[in-house]
Amino acid sequence: MRLLDLFAIASMPVLKVLLITALGSFLAFDNVNILGEEARKQINRVVFYVFNPALVGGNLAKTITFESILLLWFMPVNILITFIIGSALGWILIKITAPPKHLKGLILGCCAAGNMGNLVLIIVPAMCREKGSPFGPPDVCHAYGISYASLSMAIGAIYMWSYVYNMMRISASEINKEVRRKDTEGTPESMNSGNLLPSKELPISAELTYGLLHPGTESDKIVKTFTWTQVSNKIKQHLRMISEKLNLKAIFAPSTIGAIVGFIVGAVPQIRELLIGTNAPLHVIEDSASLVGDAAIPAVTLIVGGNLLRGLKGSGIQLSLVFGILGVRYVILPLLGIVIVRGAVHFGLVGSDPLYQFILLVQFAVPPAMNIGTMTQLFGTGQSECSVIMLWTYAMASISLTLWSTLFLWMVT
Repeated sequence: MRLLDLFAIASMPVLKVLLITALGSFLAFDNVNILGEEARKQINRVVFYVFNPALVGGNLAKTITFESILLLWFMPVNILITFIIGSALGWILIKITAPPKHLKGLILGCCAAGNMGNLVLIIVPAMCREKGSPFGPPDVCHAYGISYASLSMAIGAIYMWSYVYNMMRISASEINKEVRRKDTEGTPESMNSGNLLPSKELPISAELTYGLLHPGTESDKIVKTFTWTQVSNKIKQHLRMISEKLNLKAIFAPSTIGAIVGFIVGAVPQIRELLIGTNAPLHVIEDSASLVGDAAIPAVTLIVGGNLLRGLKGSGIQLSLVFGILGVRYVILPLLGIVIVRGAVHFGLVGSDPLYQFILLVQFAVPPAMNIGTMTQLFGTGQSECSVIMLWTYAMASISLTLWSTLFLWMVT
């Protein structure tokens, strides 16, 4: 297939995304106010809790089997590599540009986390429907493309909320500690004197001291009881801290739960025969999930367009940071992705399916994840700067994704 034909196939899905994104931005204008901030929040909640889980779970259930799970093992590794390399490049960018401290977590997040779900879910099915697509019959390409993209979304969400979330949380907590330290510098010592007093709850009585020196007495039982209680409390405290730091609630987001359900339905033959296929007794559940899930892609694209409008207001962010992030995400990462994926194919770690190889390559070339904006709102740092970064990265994605997708199509076909 000629390179010009591949360019046309690659550009059509991106053009569709741009048109719907532009519509979302238009609806978010103050004069129109159909997709205002409050409306976007409400629609985003429906997408997060209903549309995305239905889309991910339904498509994985239809296309994933136990055998295919074993064949797709490289995708989690591939996504993890993009996160690790991206964060390393982000750290280098921070050292070169020396940004303000409150932006370090944002820069690391933008370089590490790509839009592994929504954008791939939009581009791949649209590419399958294009005339002359190199991925075979449109219906087969669409089914498998959606399942690969759904798996990408689920794995990306897990890494996003376990790796990037904690990276940005640590950066924000360091800033908050500095603020608190400055606030308490002038506090008189007498106000902190209470910390020097022993706690009345601790059993440091004469009986306990006697028991420590003379084991085998009644006091020895008190010491042992106290020791085991203390150990138990410490274990509970550490488990609670780990749970809070990892944010397990965020890791097991609705999309991740939908992916788990889809894996179970697809991998267990008895459940699959009950739910999947026109002859299945409960196929109405699958049909309902597909009907709800089909609304996810247009809704998400409209929301992205509305959110990007905030970046037009600008902020005091350094241009060197914006260009640095663009260079990391659209130049260095895709080049490294070609080396990694082609190397995996050469050593037999990845199968010969061109659609699967294409999605692995695209995972290195996508813009930053939109959830980074959610995290900046959560931690209260770098919100306006994040809007500007998202505006420029998603604006440039129209050019970058088209060019890289053309090259990737040429490579895999």
